[in-house]
Amino acid sequence: MARASCDGEGLLGAFRAAVANMEAHVDEINALNVYPVPDGDTGSNMYATVKAALDEAEAATDRSTERIAAAISFGALMGARGNSGVITSQIFRGMAEGLGGKSRFNGLDLAHALSLGAKTAYGAVAKPVEGTILTVIRESADAAVQAAERDNDIETVLAATVAAAEKSVARTPSLLAILREAGVVDSGGQGIYRLFQGALLHLVGRSPAGAARERSHAGAGVKPSTLVAHADEGFGYETMFLLQPNGSGGLDVDAIRDHLESIGESVLVAGDRRALKVHVHNERPDLVIGYGLSVGALSRISIENLDNQARDIRETRATAFTSEAPTAASAAPESAASPAPATPALGVVAVVAGDGLAAIFRDFGVAAVVQGGQSANPSTGELLEAIGAVDASEIIVLPNNPNVVLAARQVASMTDRPVTVVPTRNAAEGFAALLALDPSLDAAANAGSMGEAARAIQTLAVTEAVRDATIGGRKVKRGQTIALGPDDGLLAAGNDREKTVLDGVAAFDAGFELLTLFYGDGADLAEAEAMARRIGAASSGVEVEVRHGGQPFYRYLISAE
Repeated sequence: MARASCDGEGLLGAFRAAVANMEAHVDEINALNVYPVPDGDTGSNMYATVKAALDEAEAATDRSTERIAAAISFGALMGARGNSGVITSQIFRGMAEGLGGKSRFNGLDLAHALSLGAKTAYGAVAKPVEGTILTVIRESADAAVQAAERDNDIETVLAATVAAAEKSVARTPSLLAILREAGVVDSGGQGIYRLFQGALLHLVGRSPAGAARERSHAGAGVKPSTLVAHADEGFGYETMFLLQPNGSGGLDVDAIRDHLESIGESVLVAGDRRALKVHVHNERPDLVIGYGLSVGALSRISIENLDNQARDIRETRATAFTSEAPTAASAAPESAASPAPATPALGVVAVVAGDGLAAIFRDFGVAAVVQGGQSANPSTGELLEAIGAVDASEIIVLPNNPNVVLAARQVASMTDRPVTVVPTRNAAEGFAALLALDPSLDAAANAGSMGEAARAIQTLAVTEAVRDATIGGRKVKRGQTIALGPDDGLLAAGNDREKTVLDGVAAFDAGFELLTLFYGDGADLAEAEAMARRIGAASSGVEVEVRHGGQPFYRYLISAE
C-alpha cells in the first residue's frame, strides 16, 4: 500500500537516503559538469551542501516535520558550496516554508513545498538560465502538483517527481548549447534527480545504488575537444561567503544583488535580510570581498581559481575519456501488480462532483462513482445504471447532496436488490460515513452508524453569490464570498474571502481536532495552503489538512471532526 502521509522522522529518513544516493553518484555528477564552468565539482559541491543539511537535521532534538525541514534549510544555507549548492539550499528553503507549521504532510503538501522550492531557487538567481537545475526543479514541482491533485499519496507524488526530473534532465541539452556540444546533461539537474531518486528508493524500501558502478563511468560522455575550446574563454575566480548585517539593521537583498551583477557573473544571492549566501564569478575577488565588508560582516569565505580547476578537470577527462555517455538513470522499478481483491457482498455507490473528490472515494474502495452534484444532479436512469453494474448482493448509495437524495430513494424502489440510501449532504459527510462502514454487516445494519458518522462532522462550503439574495434572513450581495452550512444555511458572508472563511470556521462548535480543506473551482494549491495556514493560526491545537477536491461552484469544502 502506498504511503498517504509522512511525519518528521519519515522526512529525515527520506532525506538521509537522498544524501546517501547523492554520495553514491558524486563522480557521475562531477563528470557531467560543463556549465557554467567545466570545473568538475558540481557533485562534490552538492554533496557537501546536502551533507551539511543532514548533519543539522540529525542534531535536531525536535523531530517534527516543521523543525526537520527548517534544520535542512539552515544547514544547507550554512554549508552551501558552489553555484549548484547555493541553488540547492534555496530549494530547501522554499520547501521548509511550505512545510512550516506541519506535524505531518501529505502528497499535496509535498507538491506545494516543491513549488515554493522552485520559486525560491529562481528568485535567488539574478539571471536564470533554462536547461539547468532550475528547469529541473520547476518541471519536477509542476509534475508533483499534477500528480497530487489526482492521487494524494506521498509515494505517488514522489514517484511522479522522480519521473519528471529524469525527463527534464534528459531534455537539458536541447535548452543549453554548451551541454549539447559536450554531449552531456546538466550536472546540477542530475544532482537534484539523484536526491529525489534516493528519497523514493527509501520510501519503497530499497537502498541507494552502490558507488562503485557509477564511479566506473566518471568522465564518460564529455568530449575533451569541446571543453578545451570553451576553456579559452577564461572563467576567473569563484568567490563565496556568508554575509550578515552589522548591528540591528537588515541587509538590502535587491541592492546587493544589483551591485554584484555589475561586477561579476553567475551571481547568486540566497537568503534574507538576516543572512545571505553570496556566490559570484569574476576576475577581481578583492572587489567582491571589499563590497561585502562595506555592507556587513563576512564569514565562511571561499575563493577558488576557476581557470585552474577547469584545466585540471580537462586533463583528467582527456585521459579517462570513453565513448559511453552517462544519462539520467531510471527510478525504482514498478512493483508487481497486486492480485485483484475478491468482490465484496456489499457495494457502495457514491455521487460526487469533482475529479479530486471522486479519486478519494475510489481510494475508499467504493464500487462505483456517479459524476454529479450541485446544478448537475444525476438522473434516476444514471443511478440505476450505475447500481446495475455493481457486482454485489446489496448496495449502499451515498448521494452527497440534498438534491440527489430523492432520486436515490426512488432508484431503491426500482431494483431487484436491496439498496439502502444514507442521506449524506456533501462529499465530506460521505467520507465520514465510509469510515463507519462495517463490511461484516449488511446494508441495513450499516445505515444507522454511517448516518450518525456523517452528521457527527461539521462542514461548510465556500462560494460566491451570483446575485443579490437573502439567505437565512441575511442579505448578501452579488460577488460576495459566502460560507454555507450543509443545509445551505449561511454561516458567514463578506467581501473579504479570507475573513469570510475564517468566520465560517469560527461558527463551528468547539472541540474539533482535525480540519480538512478540499479546494475546488477557482482555487489552486498555493492559495489553499495559504488559507489552511491562516485557519491553523486562528484555531489553536487544530491540525489542518489540504486535499484536492476539484468540485465545481465551490471554492472550498471544509470539514471539521
